[in-house]
Amino acid sequence: MAVQALKDYQFSPADSQDKFHGGQLLYVGWDDHLMFCAPFAYCLPPSTRFGDLCEKIMAHSFGYHPDWKKVDFATVTWLKSGQPFQPDMNKTLAELGLKHKDILRFQTPGLKGIAGTCS
Repeated sequence: MAVQALKDYQFSPADSQDKFHGGQLLYVGWDDHLMFCAPFAYCLPPSTRFGDLCEKIMAHSFGYHPDWKKVDFATVTWLKSGQPFQPDMNKTLAELGLKHKDILRFQTPGLKGIAGTCS
């Protein structure tokens, strides 16, 4: 259902990048793993190497899932805002063109959650 505002609201967003002290928000979700009901939000410097995001940072969030130790990042499929995305693990978020509040999803072939239930 569409919503129409009665007034023309003019304000600056409260979560603009300048409020994150050099960091930027990056949302990451794991498809077919609904143990995590929503993407995780990470506040990271744009100089973060993508490989570090996957191997170190995401491991703290997704590592509780039994499938995590089976993830092979060489076979992972990535989506950036719903479009195919092929990151280079050695490049930084900035070098890959990832901006404040971008959304990444990743798909892991052969891994469909606990006992194949997408959980």
